[in-house]
Amino acid sequence: MPLSSTFFAALLALAAAVTWGAGDFAGGLAARRTGAFRSVLIAYSVGLIAMAIVALVSGEKLPPLADLGWGALAGLAGMVGVGCLYRGFASGRMGIVAPVSAVLATALPVIFSALVKGLPGDSQLAGFGLALVGIWLLSRPERLGRRPEGLGMAILAGLGFGAFFIALDQVSKSAVFWPVVAARLSACVAMIIFALVTRRPVRLNQLPLKILTVAGVLDVSGNLFFLLAVQNGRLDIAAVLGSLYPAVTAFLAWLMIKEHMTRLQVIGVGAAVLAIVLITV
Repeated sequence: MPLSSTFFAALLALAAAVTWGAGDFAGGLAARRTGAFRSVLIAYSVGLIAMAIVALVSGEKLPPLADLGWGALAGLAGMVGVGCLYRGFASGRMGIVAPVSAVLATALPVIFSALVKGLPGDSQLAGFGLALVGIWLLSRPERLGRRPEGLGMAILAGLGFGAFFIALDQVSKSAVFWPVVAARLSACVAMIIFALVTRRPVRLNQLPLKILTVAGVLDVSGNLFFLLAVQNGRLDIAAVLGSLYPAVTAFLAWLMIKEHMTRLQVIGVGAAVLAIVLITV
């Protein structure tokens, strides 16, 4: 694969990481105030409307049903991931829950890509390993032997995100916007059905709509960047770089709400930056 193509795909994956990380921070703040379910439903609805408008304005033709199907499947998996992530944020620390989920979200696509496409180059493998180390350092608790709260939700979120990455990788290169629309639509329909079956009230009063709007737009933008990344490069590279979103979430949590970052977490951020260099050379 030409270096320019690898570098371009890496930039797109990093753009996904930045937007996902910022979106998760905004969504996490909303989830602490209104609960995970309502936060995800509103944020996803905003993302659906925004991406549908983009798809219509772009004039992109509807892709084959297979592409829409993979997009819908990715949306369901991502919904599980985001829902569990927000629940983890509501009960635990953002700077711990997000990185733990990212470890599994990274491992599953890397294993899948190695089985289907073979192993990447030596420097990229070293970058993968360093990225996993960085993510793990970011997830360490302040005191050894202390189990971070929200860990179970973080594990489920990682499985959902890993499945999301793999499903979105199956979309053909000719389809861009509509598979992302299908992803958001399937997730919104599933959540509405769940709310009706369980008779869960979805009241719109007292919702932090501005924060949820930002979260929805950022999250769906991250999905678009990631789709473009896997269409222009390898799944494992896109997944590893895209899964560096916890560094953004942890940094924003430290900057905006003064969540403490340990020395190991700071080292983890540095390891993540060095991993980016190794993966893209």
